[in-house]
Amino acid sequence: MKIAFIGLGNMGAPMARNLLKAGHHLHLFDLDTNALAELAAQGGHIKDSARHAAQGSDLVITMLPAAAHVGSAFLGENGILAGIATGTPALDCSTIDPQSIRDIATIAASQGVVVGDAPVSGGTAGANAATLTFMVGGSVQHYERVKPVLAQMGRNIVHCGEVGTGQIAKLCNNLLLGISMIGVSEAMALGHALGIDTQVLAGVINSSTGSCWSSQSYNPWPGIVETAPASRGYTGGFAADLMLKDLGLATEAARLAHQPVLLGALAQQLFQAMSQRGEGGRDFSAIIESYLSRH
Repeated sequence: MKIAFIGLGNMGAPMARNLLKAGHHLHLFDLDTNALAELAAQGGHIKDSARHAAQGSDLVITMLPAAAHVGSAFLGENGILAGIATGTPALDCSTIDPQSIRDIATIAASQGVVVGDAPVSGGTAGANAATLTFMVGGSVQHYERVKPVLAQMGRNIVHCGEVGTGQIAKLCNNLLLGISMIGVSEAMALGHALGIDTQVLAGVINSSTGSCWSSQSYNPWPGIVETAPASRGYTGGFAADLMLKDLGLATEAARLAHQPVLLGALAQQLFQAMSQRGEGGRDFSAIIESYLSRH
């Protein structure tokens, strides 16, 4: 299949690499020439715009940082909709607000192009290992059409409903993730301050009612989980600034829905403080250091 892949960052590049391994013919566009060159060396074909990447493609996938980038990629003068053929499906895997993708989908539909959303969970490790979870918003027909391709980049492909529901699922998940990471950080820091061995504490938590993904697979205390960013100086993984972005999207969506998210708002403030200290590029689990600096 000829696939246009637009956005080759920390997530997009390994996702595109897995599609190349699966035998697809990729049209690639990104502003990062190094990322383009790396994937071109693996068989990808570099294009000079999203428009040219979309031309002649059977499917268009975008993986971009924010709604403004997605809007530009689809609606710009040299954007996807200027080059895509009528009837060609498109899928945005970025994490943005639900209304933005709905608006883009409406505009695309006016020229016979079906756009859906499919944000992901699983981080860079999941992107590299092709074990991502995709939360897909769009018609059943669109979902069935793109599912085989998504299955070559992920392990769990979930149809959430109409366009925008994938983003809703992602924002709710990351709202909970941000809150749970702070909760695990508080517990681990408290245990350390009170004198318990942190390995013992982690073992108790992970075999008791406090267990969660943030404690089991991504524990913020160094040395608990060998593969977690905490064990490599909080490098790699999911940047705190990206968590801050997602929490901002979630709290704004909650405001529009008149739905209280009290813990989400507090989590947003804590990650905002971390970002303002110049630590937004570190993994979000480094939020635990907010509790350790006092000792």
